Amino acid sequence: MTPPVETQPERTALAWQRTGLGVLAVAGLLGHRALHTDRPAMLVAAGLAALLGLAVLGALAPLRNRQVQRRVAHGSAVCDPWAARAATGVVVLTALAAAAAVALV
Repeated sequence: MTPPVETQPERTALAWQRTGLGVLAVAGLLGHRALHTDRPAMLVAAGLAALLGLAVLGALAPLRNRQVQRRVAHGSAVCDPWAARAATGVVVLTALAAAAAVALV
């Protein structure tokens, strides 16, 4: 008898939601700073970060959640390289936007 696979798909969904909310929080901070320093270029960075966060929350998180649920139901591995690359890309792009905003001031 093989031991059951211990996966927690809910944790995966929550992790993607936290990533999206974190990106939105950075976008809000960038927007706040842009308004107080009167820098319209920072507003563009804030808007792009906000769109990225919304894309994570509205598209990537639900897609990944369905994928994990499906894989758990079929008993296959839930890891996926594209998901790791997508999350890394989102975090790196957000960090670059924040670093650019700090460097502009």
